[in-house]
Amino acid sequence: MSATATGRAAAPPLLEVRDLQVWLPGRGGARLHALRGLDLTVERGERLALIGESGSGKTLTALAIMGLLPEGAEVRGHVALDGRALLTLDEDGWCGLRGRRVAMVFQEPLTALNPLQRVVAQVMEPIRLHGLAPDRDAARARAMALLDRVGLDERQASAYPHELSGGQRQRALIAMALAAAPDLLIADEPTTALDARLRVQVLDLLRELVAERGMGLLLISHDLALTARRVDRIAILYGGRVMEQGAASALLDHPRHPYTQALWAARPRLGGGRDQTLHPLRGNVPALAQLGDGCPFSSRCPLATARCAVDPPSFDGRLACWEVAS
Repeated sequence: MSATATGRAAAPPLLEVRDLQVWLPGRGGARLHALRGLDLTVERGERLALIGESGSGKTLTALAIMGLLPEGAEVRGHVALDGRALLTLDEDGWCGLRGRRVAMVFQEPLTALNPLQRVVAQVMEPIRLHGLAPDRDAARARAMALLDRVGLDERQASAYPHELSGGQRQRALIAMALAAAPDLLIADEPTTALDARLRVQVLDLLRELVAERGMGLLLISHDLALTARRVDRIAILYGGRVMEQGAASALLDHPRHPYTQALWAARPRLGGGRDQTLHPLRGNVPALAQLGDGCPFSSRCPLATARCAVDPPSFDGRLACWEVAS
C-alpha cells in the first residue's frame, strides 16, 4: 500500500538528522572526525535531551544544525526542518531561518547577550528583523509579554545584562530565542552557571513553553539525573556517536549501554547523605586526535573486547554496542 493510500502522506519530523558527520581542521593540515554519523529526530511538541560529557560533540551537533560551524569545518549528511534540507542553504537562506524557524539558547548568557543594549531591546531585535510587528511600540509590547512570561519585570527588562543575576540573564536569553516564535528551540547547557534551585526552575520553564507553543526542544546537557525527568526522549552521545537512544523513562529504568549505566551510577542519590558512596566514571573523553576507528568508549568500557577497539558498532535506532544486544 502506498504512503498516500489513506489520502495523506506521513508528515516528516520537525527536525530530522541522518548520518551527520563533521570534520574539523587540526594541526598540520589534519582533518579531525568530530561527529561520526549521528541520527536524531525531534517532533513538534517533543523534548529530546542530548546527553554526554564535555567533549562528546553535543554543542558541535547544535552548531551544525544551526549552520554555525567554525570556519574550515566540513559537514556531510542530511539535516532537515519540516522536510526542508538545511545543509545546502546559502547565507541568505540561513539568515531567514535562524531565529524565525529555529533558535538557540547559548551556553553562557553573559557572553551571548550584548552588554551595550538593554534586555528589552535585544528581545525586540528578532521581532523587528523578521517583520513580526508593525512598529516599534508593537515590537516592544510583544517583547515585554515574553519577558513577563519568563519571569522578568519592567525593571529587569530595562536593565543591561551585567545588572541581572545569572538566572535572570538565562531567562532573558530564553525570551530572546522565543521572540520570533520558532518551531524548534535548541538549548545548549542552559543551566550550567546556575545553582540547583535555578536549574530546576529553568528546565521547568522550558518544559512549560514547549507545551504551550507546540514547538520542538533539543536540550543539550551533561547532567543526566537533572534532565532526564523533564524530557520525552534521551540520546546519549559519546565521541561523536550516539551510544543509546530511547524514551526517557525506559532508558532510565533499564539503561543498556555501559556508558549510560556509568553516567546513571555516577549521580549523587537524593537522601544519601554525605557518606554515600559515589561511583565516578573514570578516565576522560578522548581528544579528537586520539579517537580510533572502533567504539569511542572502548578504552573506558568494562565490557570491551578486542573487536570494540577496531570495529565501530552500528547504531540500530536504540543502541550501538557489540556486547549488549539491542
